[in-house]
Amino acid sequence: MFTHFKVDLFRAIRRARNSIFAAAITYLLSLSVGAFMVHSGNEFALTYRDRLVATAQTGTVLTQPDPFLMALADFSGNLRGAVADSLGGLGVIIPFPLIAYRGWVGGIVSVDGDHASRLLHAQDAAYYLSVLLLQLTAYTLAAGAGINAGLSLWRPRPEYAGNKWLSIPVEAFRDLGWIYILVVPIFLVASLWEFLSPWR
Repeated sequence: MFTHFKVDLFRAIRRARNSIFAAAITYLLSLSVGAFMVHSGNEFALTYRDRLVATAQTGTVLTQPDPFLMALADFSGNLRGAVADSLGGLGVIIPFPLIAYRGWVGGIVSVDGDHASRLLHAQDAAYYLSVLLLQLTAYTLAAGAGINAGLSLWRPRPEYAGNKWLSIPVEAFRDLGWIYILVVPIFLVASLWEFLSPWR
């Protein structure tokens, strides 16, 4: 049974690999731009970073009574965002502006409240990069799976021949579901690590 599970999962990822790659490249580029802007002292990026962090301090996640509930609230929010990306992916290009924005935000928070780089000290850098990697991996998979389903509507491939639902091949929806078997636990681990890590 586990072998069958692995085959279906890796097949889904293989089919969606081009869409996943496109989302990953968008995240990498926008992340790099954000990090470069704050590390070069760009006032717009630094001001936006400070405003974003200040807003987060009074948001749903950080106002929870303990770190475990913060992690669950963060997990819930990230998962909703991923579902929105996947649904937007049915329009193929719709998720890319949000992907670029989220990557840019990931880059601008690479400095702390004093605008010093979080990459200067090994533990701080490892914490920041590990949380970022986990979160963006899950977001990339979710967006890529949705984009792949959207492409199957406009440019169906042989492996997606067969039954359709809302004009989209059922097999493409199955692949999306298989990929979410990875997305959900990665988000959960990311949130638990972010708020319960001893490096926090």
